[in-house]
Amino acid sequence: QVQLVESGGGLVQAGGSLRLSCKVSGHTLSSYHMGWFRRAPGKEREFVAAIIWNGGSTYYSDSVKGRFAISRDNAKNTVYLQMNSLKPEDTAVYYCNKVTRGTWEPYGDWGQGTQVTVSS
Repeated sequence: QVQLVESGGGLVQAGGSLRLSCKVSGHTLSSYHMGWFRRAPGKEREFVAAIIWNGGSTYYSDSVKGRFAISRDNAKNTVYLQMNSLKPEDTAVYYCNKVTRGTWEPYGDWGQGTQVTVSS
């Protein structure tokens, strides 16, 4: 069974940066396309970014395009989300998960997430 552990969140001022990590265990990361999602207080979980199995293509929501970058290191079984120019509206719990290519719909169990708080 694939397990996901997110880390790297924290409190940062607007305009700052954070790098999130998603460590995958229980299966080879290269078997999966992966995505990052977030859930802000009082809102539904939303898609943030996705990357195909070999890192050859990436996709972003309009709200983070140009500010966030998703990457992966299959040898380390880890997916990353570099977040720059953070805004207060980026405040959320961030999760990674396996995704279906094209729809970017997540599937499988979720990890515990990592909290990102951006102060104004």
